[in-house]
Formats: sequence, C-alpha cells, structure tokens
Amino acid sequence: MNIGVIRESGASDRRVALTPPVVRHLTERGHTVWVESGAGAGAMFSDDEYTGAGGLIAFSHAEVIRRSELVAKISVPTLQELELCAPGMVLLAFYHMAVADRAVFQRLIEGAITAIGCEIIQAEGRLPVLAPISEIAGQMTIPVAAHLLRSSSGGRGILLGGSPGVPPAHVVIIGAGTAGMRAARTAAATGARVTALDIDPEKLRRLMEQTPGAATCLAERDAIAAVVAAADVVIGAVLVAGARTPHVVTREMVESMKPGSAIIDLAIDQGGCVETSRPTTLAQPTFTYHHVQHYCVPNLTADLGRTTSVVLAQALLPYLLDIGRYGVAGALARSPALASGVYTYAGACVHPRLAEAWQVEHCPLETVLSAAGAR
Repeated sequence: MNIGVIRESGASDRRVALTPPVVRHLTERGHTVWVESGAGAGAMFSDDEYTGAGGLIAFSHAEVIRRSELVAKISVPTLQELELCAPGMVLLAFYHMAVADRAVFQRLIEGAITAIGCEIIQAEGRLPVLAPISEIAGQMTIPVAAHLLRSSSGGRGILLGGSPGVPPAHVVIIGAGTAGMRAARTAAATGARVTALDIDPEKLRRLMEQTPGAATCLAERDAIAAVVAAADVVIGAVLVAGARTPHVVTREMVESMKPGSAIIDLAIDQGGCVETSRPTTLAQPTFTYHHVQHYCVPNLTADLGRTTSVVLAQALLPYLLDIGRYGVAGALARSPALASGVYTYAGACVHPRLAEAWQVEHCPLETVLSAAGAR
C-alpha cells in the first residue's frame, strides 16, 4: 500500500503523524511510505532519517496525497487537502467532527473519502489513540497553571505548592478520565491542593488510588459551583467521545471566581466544557473574562512536537498494519476498534452521533461494507 505523511498545516504545529521508526515498520512489510519534505522537522526528525527508514521524500502536499492510498495526519484536514484526495482515499486524522466546519464533512461525503477519526477509535472501553495524547495534555496543564498564576501573567501571584506559612493553590479538575487523572497526579506532585469531580464514581475511585492526596466529589451542579468559586485554577477535562462537550461550568460560575484565577479548558477541541471558553492559539493562548484568565488552546500538545509524535505514531501503527495487510474494507470488518473510528465511508455518514449532529442519514458501516462488497 502507498501511505503518505504530510506536514501539519497549523502555524504552531510541530507534530508529525508518523515517525521514522514507524515508517521502518511499514516499509519492512512491503509498503511504500511517501513523506513530505520537512514534515518531521518540527519534531526534530530529518528527511534523511525518513529515507534511512525506507521512506520516499516528496516535495509538496499535493504530490504525497496524489501518490497515496492512505494519508496519516494529526489536525483536521483543510479543504485544500481534501480537494486533492481521490475517491476511496483513507484519511486518518483528529477530526473533532462535533465542532468541525460543515464544509469539511460535506467534502468527505462528496469525495467518497474514508475518514477515520483518531479521537474516536475505541477498544474495550478505551480510546487507545487519543489516550496517550490526553495523558500528555493533562500533564502539560500544570506548568501552564503555574505560569498563569504568576503576577507577571496577571494571576493571583501564588505558588502551586505553597510555602511555609502560605497555603498551596487550589486546583479543581472537572473530569477524571485520562487527561484529568494525569493532571491530578501532576498537580498533587507539586504540593497543590487538588479536588477532582466526575459523574462516574468508579473513575473517582481510581483517581483516589493513584493520587491519595486528592479530594473527590461527584460532579453535580451545586458541587461544581462551590468548588469553582473557591478554586485558583480550574482544569476542564470533560470528554464525550464523538460529541460536543456540554458546558458544565456556567458563565455565572466563572463570574464567581476570584480575580486572577485561571481556567484551562482541555475540552475546547470538542467545543469546551466552560461556557465562557473560546478557542485560542499557542501564539496567543489566553484571554481574560471577568478577571479570570482562560487558556483554551485546541492543539495544546502541538507544542511538544517530538513526544506527541512518538506516542501517536506508535498508537497508530497497529491500525496501519491492519489496513496495509487486509485493505481498508477487510481491516474494518476484522477490527471493531478501527471500525468505531470511521466517520464517513464510500460517500455515506456511518457514525450515528455525527449523523445526528449534522441531521443527515445514518448508514451503518456494516451495511455500506456489504453493499460495496456486493458490487
């Protein structure tokens, strides 16, 4: 199979979907991997490393896409990239389709592109491709929080871990999934006072086992309002896979927060879990509402290009090998995990939540695969 790797188009995105070691795994199995020149530069992977792994260098997006049957990337594809995709192309990316441009969805349908969302691939109740990215994002929130609390950043001028005679900062984490768990552990390691909330008692139980010093609470509206008002930092780590994130922190709750406090909304990729959030960028990551700083960068892990690229490429490798061995239809039929990540296939919307969100017909993937096989 011809597999393509293109340079991420975001101005601050230093990640690459496939690393040289993963390219080597693919080429050793007989696949041809086309790599856009400079695609790995932000993650400190040179073109020479890719060619040493058996990859072939191309010098434009267009050349890679036109030569490939499958393209792996990270950020949602642009319309210009989609226009280059031939019918039947397999395109793996983090689409975050619940908040994507309708035009992207329309082009996937019209172009008969097989769109596989890395963020919704699910296996045994886990999100194996998203999880390592969430771990990195959760860990990154704590140094970001420490920076936002500095006086020079407009913060409350307090140290996360406190000091003799000075209490630590109160970090509130809403959502005890993968990102929330890692944020809680990292915050507790600094000496901060940590309170975590979730609607699932089992997740809170696991968090307490891993972070014994953290307090936990069921995420009911009154409880959220009380802890948000007392927080120095609120980290939103709510995830509803494949759907827009609900606003669990309301505008009124934000307005009750102390001046100089901070919000880091990790859920902004899916619309944000804080009502006052709006997407920001790594170049301009914050804005202030009602004396509360908001950090709402959708591609937060883009700033750790190498680490993110390595863990993502390793997570994608098993699925790439399956597609390369069995073809896309065969791999989808054999792998429920991979099938769970498909948004569109052969010009049909096969993901029920996406069909509901865009108010289009839902065609079950099994039905579309059977019809395609019959032809």
